Amino acid sequence: MPKHIVRLVSLIVAVAIIVFSAKHLLTPDSFYQYGHYRGNAVVEIASKVPQLQGSASCQSCHKKEYDIWTAGIHRKATRNNAIQGVVYKYGPGCEVCHTGPAGNHPSKEALPLSIEDMITSITYRDRKAHPANVPGRKLMLSPEDMRGVCLNCHEKMPGRPIEQRQIEIESHSGEEMCVKCHNPHSPKINFASMQMGPRGDANAGKFLASGCSSCHGENGISINPEWPNLAGQHADFLVESLKSFKSGARKNDLMNSIAADLNEADIRNVAAYFAGKSCGIAGSNKAKAVLGKDKAANCAACHSEGGLYGSGAPGVSGTPTWPNLAGQNSEYLANTLRSYQDGSRIHAVMSSIARNLSDSDIEELAAYYASMSCKK
Repeated sequence: MPKHIVRLVSLIVAVAIIVFSAKHLLTPDSFYQYGHYRGNAVVEIASKVPQLQGSASCQSCHKKEYDIWTAGIHRKATRNNAIQGVVYKYGPGCEVCHTGPAGNHPSKEALPLSIEDMITSITYRDRKAHPANVPGRKLMLSPEDMRGVCLNCHEKMPGRPIEQRQIEIESHSGEEMCVKCHNPHSPKINFASMQMGPRGDANAGKFLASGCSSCHGENGISINPEWPNLAGQHADFLVESLKSFKSGARKNDLMNSIAADLNEADIRNVAAYFAGKSCGIAGSNKAKAVLGKDKAANCAACHSEGGLYGSGAPGVSGTPTWPNLAGQNSEYLANTLRSYQDGSRIHAVMSSIARNLSDSDIEELAAYYASMSCKK
């Protein structure tokens, strides 16, 4: 028999032996137990820690956040403060925003579900390190993605039920992130829970404030209606304003040079001094003030004590880092809105809002807030 025929037959026999051996030696005994599947596979898969376990698995370590979420507006649908039903049937949706596999959390000893998981997963025994503290380990959506999660339900569009809070993005927040103002675990704005910075010493700020009196008055009541009253203003807002002037983020030749010479303590002390002064009603055109009242409803979420859906003094902000508008000079308020409108002053929210205001809107809003008392 020719050699090439012998070689071909030998190769065929060798392959047949390998295939036969592999079929009997490498195939698990349970492979054909349920048709063309491994019978043990179901048990093995069931014994593995799933990557997403549901929000209840977060409760033991994150009870505070879990409780806030379950008591929040997303857990129960309300109307006129009466519970109507459940919005999110199965409780908090932790894994909507927290993207890390629960199986790799420090409370678990994960058995990864695939070779890829085995390579990329980080497991922690004895909770020695939290995944959020590991470089390159991300357990949160990006701020931009989180903003998209909110807008999926709350961007105003035809056909959505009026009970579902809806916003015009440009006039509501512009490009600002939702979590700037809203607690992600309970999206209603809770003014009382917002952090305030360290308090300054008003007595120490009195001497520094004497240098401000030529423009802002000895007691913080401006001598020029185009300049802001500082009396009774939130100390935190004044601090942030002075810091912005000091860094150059906010442009004003005079204020930039003054703030440049102030240190951190100086800024907090002078802010505390003016915040402690009594403010009053600046006064304005009454007819314009009446027209501005309805338009001010869009400003209430930030610039009224009770927020958009609460009650409280209009123009007196419930958040210390946002300015009081009540009792401010109408000329100054109008000029400020125009500066946001023309881009000479920039703010993620206010710039978007101002672009949608007409000249009459600006005049009437300014008149309304100037006519309000800045005292709660």
